[in-house]
Amino acid sequence: MKAVDEVIRARLNSDVVLIRTVGDYIIGAGGKRMRPALLLMIANALGYRGTLHHLQAAVVEFIHTSTLLHDDVVDESDLRRGRNTANAVFGNAASVLVGDYLYSRSFEMMVEANDMRIMQVFSKATTIIAEGEVLQLLNVHDPDVSLERYLQVVRYKTAKLFEASAQVGAIVAHATQTQEEAAVVYGRHMGTAFQLIDDVLDYSGDAETLGKNVGDDLREGKPTLPLIRVLEVGTLAQKQLIQDAIKTGKADFRAVAHAIRDTDALEYTRKAAAAEAEKAKEALFAFPISAQRESLLKFCSFAVERDR
Repeated sequence: MKAVDEVIRARLNSDVVLIRTVGDYIIGAGGKRMRPALLLMIANALGYRGTLHHLQAAVVEFIHTSTLLHDDVVDESDLRRGRNTANAVFGNAASVLVGDYLYSRSFEMMVEANDMRIMQVFSKATTIIAEGEVLQLLNVHDPDVSLERYLQVVRYKTAKLFEASAQVGAIVAHATQTQEEAAVVYGRHMGTAFQLIDDVLDYSGDAETLGKNVGDDLREGKPTLPLIRVLEVGTLAQKQLIQDAIKTGKADFRAVAHAIRDTDALEYTRKAAAAEAEKAKEALFAFPISAQRESLLKFCSFAVERDR
């Protein structure tokens, strides 16, 4: 990860001062770096011992950071990773344009691998992520969003970059087709589990620990799994409360939290995340036994048990 951070710092170097400033601000905020770490671990678990995975892991982080910059503008967010968002500090225009720069820079970097399959995986992933963003926009303030529509957004918007990271890690390592397919499955289910826990934390964490405003999804009118669960099993009054909350984004957060608690919606969502993590673990049987595979197994547990 230190090597990846060195690549990130070097590739953020631009003659345009504002690009360096905003880029340093958002990437310097830290974060879990789960997607690049996933790429590194997959490559290592499949026997890779070169340095190309450092560059491609940086590509993943640039793509992810670009989506964060754009997301915060779309969602009008003002807090991420425990501090003000880039758009709150530098303005929407700077955030969007620097996001565009990071996105373009990522393609410039992935070309350096001189591997058409890596290009295909990442370019397809960026298209699907963009589709996921639009699908989520269509779901906002819609209390009739089904579980299937919600999960489609999760697969597209979040899980796809995990999946692409894992697949590129396998490609870099010249894995067998079976191993590459297993990496794809692992990444998809890991990414889904990760997002489900994010949805739990929006209603169970505190802003200081979580690094974003607790309840933001509700205020933005996003129908996530805990809310969908209340709409499935709650009382008429609870269902009405959640429907109004999704439509307006202005409901009493405490009342919504009580409805979520009374229906065990968070535990239900945690179990759904754990089931996804188990599917990810099962995919790893295609990998040779090693300390790296053990780390990937533990990664599943971390995705589900984390509190931020």
